[in-house]
Parts: sequence; C-alpha cells; structure tokens
Amino acid sequence: MARKRIVVTGMGLISPVGHSVAESWKAILEGRSGIGPITYFDPSPYPTRVAGEVKHFDPSRVLDPKTARRYDRFLHFLLVAAREALEQSGLLEYPELFEETGVLIGSGIGGIRNIEETVLLLHEKGLKYVSPFFVPGSIINMASGLLSIEYGFKGPNLSVVSACSTGNHTIGEGYHMLQRGDARVMIVGGTEASITPLGLAGFCAARALSTLNEPPEAASRPFDRSRDGFVMGEGAGVLVLEPLDQALARGARPLAEIVGYGMSADAYHITAPHPAGEGAYRSMKRALEHAGIPPAEVGYINAHATGTPVGDIIEVEAIVRLFGQNAPPTSSTKSAVGHLLGAAGAIEAIFTIQALRDQMLPPTINFREPEPNDPLDHVPVARPAVFEYALSNAFGFGGTNTTVVFRRYEG
Repeated sequence: MARKRIVVTGMGLISPVGHSVAESWKAILEGRSGIGPITYFDPSPYPTRVAGEVKHFDPSRVLDPKTARRYDRFLHFLLVAAREALEQSGLLEYPELFEETGVLIGSGIGGIRNIEETVLLLHEKGLKYVSPFFVPGSIINMASGLLSIEYGFKGPNLSVVSACSTGNHTIGEGYHMLQRGDARVMIVGGTEASITPLGLAGFCAARALSTLNEPPEAASRPFDRSRDGFVMGEGAGVLVLEPLDQALARGARPLAEIVGYGMSADAYHITAPHPAGEGAYRSMKRALEHAGIPPAEVGYINAHATGTPVGDIIEVEAIVRLFGQNAPPTSSTKSAVGHLLGAAGAIEAIFTIQALRDQMLPPTINFREPEPNDPLDHVPVARPAVFEYALSNAFGFGGTNTTVVFRRYEG
C-alpha cells in the first residue's frame, strides 16, 4: 500500500526569543539570544544562574486568571502555542473533522513548579491547603487532555514522555497514526516549564548545566570548544499534521512534508550517549531509509547538540560517519533558546521547517572555535542556501534517539 503524503499545515511557538513562530524565527536568524539571568527565584546559591526564560508571557490569551491558576505553566505555554498553530492551519473552520482529530502532546518533566509549590504548601500549612486541581494541573497527559477539551477534538488522545526526544517522538508517532488511518488530523508537539529551584538543582547536581554565567547570552555554545554544559530553556511548540490530499481539498497551505522518521536506543547509560555515537547514527540512518533518500540529498541538519562536552562531539562523529566529510551544514538553535527538554524536538522541528520554507540556514550563535576533530560547518551566522531535505535530531536521557526528515513543500 502506498504511503500517504503527510504535511504540516499549522505551527505555533512560545520560546525564550518570541511568543510566535514569526517572532522567534526572526530572532533566530538575527542571532539574538534568549538566555539571561534567572528571575523566577533567587539563583545565587546555584553554580548555574542563567536560563532561557519566556519573558512577559500572558496566558490570558487563552485562559481566564482563575482557570490559569489551576494549571502549571507548561500547560499555559501549550495552549497558547496550540492556538497559533490551529489558526494558521484553518482547522477550526472544519468542525466536521474534530471527531477524527487526535492530540499527541508530550513533556519531559511536566508540572514541576506546581509539584514543588504544593509540597511546600502541604509541609507548611497542611492537607486542607492542597488544591483539588493539583494532580490534573500537573500531570503530563493533561496537555493533550486540555487541548482536546478546549476545542472538542475527539480522536486519539495521549502523551509521549521520552525525555529530550519527546517532541520528535510526537511528530513521528503522529505521522504513523495518520498513515494507519487512526485519525484524519494529528496535533502534535511538546511543552516544558522546568526552570524551578528543584529543576535547576537536579541538573546542577548532575553537572549537566553550563556555569558560564557571564555574559548570560554567551552561556549556550553548542559545538564550541569552550562549551561546558547546556542551558535550560522553556516554552512550547505545536504542529498540525494531516494528509496532503485532505489539506489541499480544504484549502490549507502545506508548510512542509514529513518524509522520514527514525528511532533507536543506545542501550548504554542512563544519561551519557554511546561513546561511538551508535544510537544517533542508527536513528539518522533509519530516518533516511524511511524517507527513501540518500544522505547526499540532505541539505541541512538541526542538531540535538545541547552544549555538553561529550554529547556534541559524539553527534558530530555520528553525522560524519553517515554523511562523510562533505556532510551538510549542521547548526544548533539551542545556542539561542537553550535546551527546552521535552519541547526541544518540537520547536526545533518548527525552526527546521522555517529554514526549508525561507531557504535560510539558522546559525549556531556563540560558536567561535571548533574541536580539532570537527569538520562540520556549524553556520556561525545565518545565510541563504538551496536545499530540499532537512533533518532534525533529538536525543534523550535513557539513550532514546529520534530523527525526523522534512521536505520542502512546493505546491
């Protein structure tokens, strides 16, 4: 049976550099950083005192203040990003599709702020001060649940939780659900809001975060020889997926086509990647095999590269192994927004699609000096390019790896 052509018809984004796709993409191309001093709490006791916070965010665009207080910030981000994606897709004008519209939204950590605050409240004031909305306001699958309730989407409803691979997994699994006929539309993506005292403490204890606090905007430096860890970011990315023929029939404008999806496991360590890059290599290889294209057809890779000393160079080695010394330009937009954990794959997929649409390579800001054994072009400054296919990588704790292949849509 021939595979359906699956396209993206809507995208929405909340990020440290913007409250929409257009605003965020403009900042990315201009090389602006969303990293700054942490303002949510006093970070002075921590070795890391910077993060990619979403500034001036107002959830009242989709939630009244009373309802907003019931839910963690990761759900606020999700609902606002979803509104943008749905409006761009035009799906809300076709209620006859809602019964077969599925929602697959994930998060790496979920409502950690709500959990922290409730634990303190229970300890300090007692049981009667715990909100009845504590559990539904914190659990990860409520991202998909709230979105379906808000709009009446009655198709498949579930969440993916696979650490920093989450966003890519939602895209790939949503793609497969459409191929199988489980739904006619899939709304997919990731959301995260983990810049909290406990979230920061956990990653600091694991020595995963950068301690390059000054200047803050230079702390996230993937691929650079001086990198020393990742910078936490927050936000949400949402994509609307559907078959091409349906999209065209209802007058939607396809933004890009999904043509490949690969997964693998390192089966090696709870946090460290396989030292030979086996998992990353197999994930990319399987994605290209699924897409039915040779490595030479790929014109850009949005790397997972978080800025950790070990992870970045292992990903480079996996790319060189698969693509050879003439590998495509490979940049990391985490340099501007930080690492959004469970939302990273979704927002980086959006940046990858924007790169295809505009034929512009997004930069790796703060990249000054490569490793001696790194032959890749990491695009220090945004520049135009002509390319048809692009990869977006996402790898996570537990050794989970995902790659999605996008094709430029020219209808």
